[in-house]
Amino acid sequence: MALTGQVKEELARVRVAKTSCRKAEVSATLRFSGGLHIISGRVVIEAELDTESAATRLRHAIHDLYGHTSELIVVQAGGLRKSSRFVVRVVREGESLARQTGLLDARGRPVRGLAPEVVSAGVPEAEAVWRGAFLAHGSLTEPGRSMALEVTSPGPEAALALVGAARRLGVAAKSREVRGIDRVVIRDGDSIGRMLERIGAPETLKVWEERRERREVRGTANRLANFDDANLRRSARAAVAAGARVQRAFEILGDELPEHLRQAGELRLAHKQASLEELGRLAEPQLSKDAVAGRIRRLLSTADKRALELGIPDTEAGLSADLLDL
Repeated sequence: MALTGQVKEELARVRVAKTSCRKAEVSATLRFSGGLHIISGRVVIEAELDTESAATRLRHAIHDLYGHTSELIVVQAGGLRKSSRFVVRVVREGESLARQTGLLDARGRPVRGLAPEVVSAGVPEAEAVWRGAFLAHGSLTEPGRSMALEVTSPGPEAALALVGAARRLGVAAKSREVRGIDRVVIRDGDSIGRMLERIGAPETLKVWEERRERREVRGTANRLANFDDANLRRSARAAVAAGARVQRAFEILGDELPEHLRQAGELRLAHKQASLEELGRLAEPQLSKDAVAGRIRRLLSTADKRALELGIPDTEAGLSADLLDL
């Protein structure tokens, strides 16, 4: 099951005993599912949800808390709809429910954000608001560079109210408009985990954290592999450059080359891919890594000095630009 569907199925099973929290959840669910409609001058509540369990939860809450009956309409998948949708509709007592849940104010005017009593409530109610908003129009993406917990909002006022509710829960959320649609987004991984825990989805949180950890481990392994590959390429290029310079040094110095420097240079030419430590073990008698490096360095500097005196190209003359940068 996709993470979004998994969260919603888990949230639909959360048991809430506190009445104010149940009312806050219903209010948020109706608000973020586009619940308020005016049809032929009559207020109708229609909440469109994408899971049957969320629709059933909303219908039970409306009946238990406010005593209103509702009907469930299933809109089958087809055309642009990839999955079925579930519409909870209250027609006969729609205006009464709209007033009770804060969708309409005392004068019968639509409330753009959330009801004042919901906005000013405590932390448990803030959790319920986020639970209701996510059930209505939330999504959770896979862990990664573009991971996000997101709720699509019916307008900027409702989005700001949801950001404020997240702040009361100690979670940083941001409101933004994308192509004319208001969204509330949480992108930080730790904040996403905290919100999932607060709204009642610990099982999904565990799955999400496991996937996040696996991705981080895989990313670290890839970075280390890339780093090792780069080091190997750099070492190979350095060996090629060193071999070319030693060969030129032999040409410049000829018979003037001291025997101990000649031995180090011949080892470098004979074993171009070997490390300095490996060259030291191949020498007779064996030499330390620093001793081999020192002899090769003196060989090159002696040859460059002699080339300068003779006015001929030095040991770096035949190297390409990328080898000179090593």
